[in-house]
Amino acid sequence: MSGGLRVWQDMEKEREALQTWKQRVEQELDRVMAFWMEHSHDQEHGGFFTCLGRDGQVYDDLKYVWLQGRQGHLRTPSPPSLENPHIPSTPPQVWMYCRLYRKLERFRSPALLDSAKAGGEFLLRYARVAPPGKKCAFVLTRDGRPVKVQRTVFSECFYTMAMNELWRVTGEACYQKEAVEMMDQIVYWVREDPSGLGRPRLPGAPASESMAVPMMLLNLVDQLGEADEELAGNYAELGDWCARRILQHVQRDGQAVLENVSEDGEELSGCLGRHQNPGHALEAGWFLLRHAIRKGDPKLRAHVISKFLLLPFRSGWDPDHGGLFYFQDADGLCPTQLEWAMKLWWPHSEAMIAFLMGYSDSGDPALLHLFYQVAEYTFRQFRDPEYGEWFGYLNQEGKVALTIKGGPFKGCFHVPRCLAMCEEMLGALLSRLALAPSPGSGFPPAVSPAQQGAK
Repeated sequence: MSGGLRVWQDMEKEREALQTWKQRVEQELDRVMAFWMEHSHDQEHGGFFTCLGRDGQVYDDLKYVWLQGRQGHLRTPSPPSLENPHIPSTPPQVWMYCRLYRKLERFRSPALLDSAKAGGEFLLRYARVAPPGKKCAFVLTRDGRPVKVQRTVFSECFYTMAMNELWRVTGEACYQKEAVEMMDQIVYWVREDPSGLGRPRLPGAPASESMAVPMMLLNLVDQLGEADEELAGNYAELGDWCARRILQHVQRDGQAVLENVSEDGEELSGCLGRHQNPGHALEAGWFLLRHAIRKGDPKLRAHVISKFLLLPFRSGWDPDHGGLFYFQDADGLCPTQLEWAMKLWWPHSEAMIAFLMGYSDSGDPALLHLFYQVAEYTFRQFRDPEYGEWFGYLNQEGKVALTIKGGPFKGCFHVPRCLAMCEEMLGALLSRLALAPSPGSGFPPAVSPAQQGAK
């Protein structure tokens, strides 16, 4: 067999595998979105329910602001626990609905856009605790009265994402004005004066920085700067600052990504300093990779793949049962969090995005194999073939620990974002392969993903 024919046959096998996964991802995205569109809409008061049981039944009508913005696009830095892994509910759901409407043609329906706009109006009316102040509630009653405020910036971050994405699909300037003004307030709280968050500085508390804050800000830079040269220029320095702050979480001579470091980038003592979150490192990895691609920095791209994709996966994957551990201790000691050995939905969603993005950029087949490994585990263990959507919480052996499909921290965000992004990346990879010549055609060899990215 000639070398050219063997290469062509290998490409055919890759094409078939990518096509199979693209079809699986598309079908799963449709099932997941059908679940949320059927069960989460509050037709009476607006906004979205996120506390949904396995079959979609609402078991609590409280509304979590950071999930509202996501559902309709992430995390808190206080001591990590099962109840503090990532996000509120209406902003992410608003973001998700708008993103799907804008990016995938089959979701371009008036009903989806109307639901997103209704969620956005609910946020404008109720999310801020004391307008014109910018602080957003963490939890609202069903009819929009504030219940709880967190002393972090994450509700506000998701509010910003939702408003910017609403502006992109509606063209209504009021949404973009809200997004930019909130972004400026968040940056002020993070870089200038955090006192407005109401978090006291206690004399015994270490001056630490969680990776979550610069990660979230870097994601906002990406969100607001998309196809907007003016805003991208305005936030360029902020993006570089965020990247530097994230990169200093690589510690121990490059052998560990630590969730918390001192404000000057040094390792902290005790459990706080040894704390690791593999899923969070992988999510930071694809945020950084997009930043490096925007900047055209191949050295940073290679560093990110090595330290934020491969390193956390090697340490975080359970060799006995599969799946990513939720938390780890950098010294191999027993973590103090009761749920440390559980397998949660969102780290696996972020790993799927990270490895597929890494492969798309570098062309390294090892990254594609890791995508397949994580995706096979995730689809096998988390998805619910009977009622739709994914279970969020598995025990170490991969058995369902909680049957709920949504709650204070799981909403219409990580799963559909993962599936939508993977669908887009798989489609782009298949388009590249379609340009490859058949044996004997006389055309030059196909451009690899890494070369394509460089061009």
